Amino acid sequence: MERLTFRLLGFPEFRMNGRRVELALRRAAALLIFLAEAGRPVARETAATLLWPEADEETARARLRRTLYKIRVAFGSELVAANASSLSLHPALSVEIDSKAFEYACDRGPLETATNTYTSDFLAGFSLPDCQEFEEWAFFRREALRSRLTQALERLIETQVAAGEARTAVVHATRLVGLDPLSESAHRHLIRANLAAGDRAAAERQLEACARHLRDELGVPLDPATVALLQEPSKATETPRTHYVEVEGIHLAYQTVGNGPPDIVLVPGFVSHVERIWEDSRCRSWIAAVSRIGRVILFDRRGVGLSDRVGARPTVDATARDILAVMDAAGSRRALLVGTSEGGPGCIRFAVDRPDRLVGLVLWGSLAKGSHAPDYPFALTAEQYDLWKRRLVANWGGPAEIETFAPSLVGDRQAEAWWAGLLRAASSPGAVTGVLEALRDTDVRHLLASVSVPTLVLHRSGDRAVRSEAGRSLATKIPGARFVEVAGDDHWFWVGDQNALLRSIAELARHDR
Repeated sequence: MERLTFRLLGFPEFRMNGRRVELALRRAAALLIFLAEAGRPVARETAATLLWPEADEETARARLRRTLYKIRVAFGSELVAANASSLSLHPALSVEIDSKAFEYACDRGPLETATNTYTSDFLAGFSLPDCQEFEEWAFFRREALRSRLTQALERLIETQVAAGEARTAVVHATRLVGLDPLSESAHRHLIRANLAAGDRAAAERQLEACARHLRDELGVPLDPATVALLQEPSKATETPRTHYVEVEGIHLAYQTVGNGPPDIVLVPGFVSHVERIWEDSRCRSWIAAVSRIGRVILFDRRGVGLSDRVGARPTVDATARDILAVMDAAGSRRALLVGTSEGGPGCIRFAVDRPDRLVGLVLWGSLAKGSHAPDYPFALTAEQYDLWKRRLVANWGGPAEIETFAPSLVGDRQAEAWWAGLLRAASSPGAVTGVLEALRDTDVRHLLASVSVPTLVLHRSGDRAVRSEAGRSLATKIPGARFVEVAGDDHWFWVGDQNALLRSIAELARHDR
């Protein structure tokens, strides 16, 4: 069997049975790369449009045929299996792709193998300036892989510090800071690693470097919690340890804060990051307040944050399975489930399937259906939703849509810098697209009448992300549910008046005492 090797982390390189093959035609290289990454048959029209977007159908197909011929000549064998409708790499080939090997190591370990495999960014130095669709595809893929590298490094650093391998952790933390010098979280990893290695001077220099970057580039001061790492070294361990549980081959990141009973499981919205949330003083204060009521269990749903990235969309059913896996791993027999925003539908599914595991359900800023319908006018139409999604993705890396999620924080440079950093760490433009599409297609209206646990629905009156009518509709369709309207425009539960939500959590939590 002939062996075809792709090096795509860096400038692309192709080898056939160990022999390097030069492809002078960049579109030929782009076609091979796209087929290798797809791993399945690709429609001829898709390939032709990707590489010759300006050409008419007949011209694009003719150019595609010539490109396939040039690939066959360069490699001296038939690499591409082609029929009238699709293209794929020939099934008789043994194919090795470094980008796929990197992802496999991220999922299965060891993590050091993953970080060593990632030698450079995806297709670094390679471009097709006149093929915008290919450029966009490559950009999203590049960002997804960089996000996975960040995730792998964070997990590796934590593991090495815990194992007493602090000096090795310093090396990986230095690389993490290099990926995003404006990430205060990355600097914290390096400060902690230096402290664990006994090098306080290096930790102090890193704190100064972090302060300089944030001041010069963003105009914001250090978070007090970052300063506290050096002022009181014992506080370096105050952020809860991140644990992992495996479900269906996917590793979910979770933390526990405080003591129970009761247990309070917080299910996040479309993005989350169990470690980055601690960088925002408002988030920290809110979690601390809830942890005085009971033990808080936080987790990142599959596909986002520190949990494994997945190829499939994170459906409502998948979220319900994630909740069960995290509760079991944390040793939680029964809990109060708090579903926020897009996390609410998964909580509704869980409440219907496993009422025996719940003392109650709290839904904040949530909804039953992700897009408009004649009998559900509370959400965006599919066209409006896709426009909003494109706007969010186009501004990924900055404080995207903060004016929608937290209008009261617009202009707060520290809050904006935190939100931008959390987005970069939690997902990538390409990966979050699937998450957003899953939300758009969500519909749990048929489940609402079957919810049997005590339920409170809370919504801010001026919420710009999810209209308050969506929350009111939830409450009217869930038997016995109570609706509480909270003043304000912010969608985020930790911004603005939080007393109503805290009172609701405390009220339902009493059922488990």
